[in-house]
Amino acid sequence: MKKIIVSGFITGCILFVVSYGGLYLAVKYFPWLFTEYFNPLFNSDGSRDVLFYLHAFIFSFALSWFWDRFKTLFKGTFILRGIEFGLVYSVIALLPVMWISFSALDITVAMVSSWFFYGLIQATVAGMVFAKLNP
Repeated sequence: MKKIIVSGFITGCILFVVSYGGLYLAVKYFPWLFTEYFNPLFNSDGSRDVLFYLHAFIFSFALSWFWDRFKTLFKGTFILRGIEFGLVYSVIALLPVMWISFSALDITVAMVSSWFFYGLIQATVAGMVFAKLNP
C-alpha cells in the first residue's frame, strides 16, 4: 500500500506540472480550441476550482492502484510499459467516457479529441513513472 501511495503522490506532482505546462502550450498554439470554452456549460463561480487543481493527484492515485494490480502484464522497457499502460487505460476508460460526453453534452469533436489526447498523455507519463518507481 505504501508503494501505491508514494508513487501516486510523486506521479501526481509530475502530472500537475506536465498538465499545466501542456495547458499553457495548448492555449498558445491552439487558441481556437479554447474559445469553445466560452459556453455556459463551462461557467464556474470558482467555488469548486480546487477540485480542478487536485485532479492530477486523484487521477495518479487511481492509476497507481491500477498499475500495482496489473503491472506484470506490461513488458519491455519503462517507456514501452508506459506507452502500453497509457493505451490500455485510454481504450478501457477514456474512450467510453469521451463517447458518452460527446453524445450527452453540447461539445465539439475537437474538444472531445483534445480531452482524449490529454488523458492519453497523462496516463502514458504516469505509466512511465510507475514503471520506474514500482517496477
